Amino acid sequence: MNQKFVLIPLLAFLVLMTALQTAKAATITSATLDKNTYLAGQTGYISVTVYNDKSEKIRVTELSATMNYYYTDGTVYVQKFFFPPDLLPDEIQAGQSETYQIPISLPTNIASGYTNPTVEAKTDLWRPQDDRWTTSDHPTYPVKLYIESPYKAVSENLTNNVNLLAATTMVFGSAAAFLMFFIFSKRAKPIAQP
Repeated sequence: MNQKFVLIPLLAFLVLMTALQTAKAATITSATLDKNTYLAGQTGYISVTVYNDKSEKIRVTELSATMNYYYTDGTVYVQKFFFPPDLLPDEIQAGQSETYQIPISLPTNIASGYTNPTVEAKTDLWRPQDDRWTTSDHPTYPVKLYIESPYKAVSENLTNNVNLLAATTMVFGSAAAFLMFFIFSKRAKPIAQP
């Protein structure tokens, strides 16, 4: 009789754990930015590859990139970018992967430095025994994004302009020296009188 009382709570616990556990159906195998560095105000995208590691098809219902960053005045801001929802849900067959591009747009007053967006995919798993979709896992993937200082870009432009000015000055100086040499070497010499 004692064993029955122990067995009933144990079975109830196992049923509860099974019901609360979500099926793992997808992994994000890569997430890459379209540029190595960004400037404030630039747009771009994050390429995300979602892989179906299950024996049944899955569907991606939401794909996003969450970015924490600072404004130049030090204010912290969180922004979430989404893959166009009108293109979802998108099914991925078992053992296959699909690549998506999440558009991003940086504010004009974002502070320079590194930020670490997190890409997340929400997926559903097809259950053929029930003939329905069930909510699955939410795989994530970290990305490193570098925002270059606008002063560095201005400094590089200034350096390029100074180098161009120096080269131009040397070319014109060389041309002037050659002309002066040519003019003074061809000067009329007095003719010796007999």
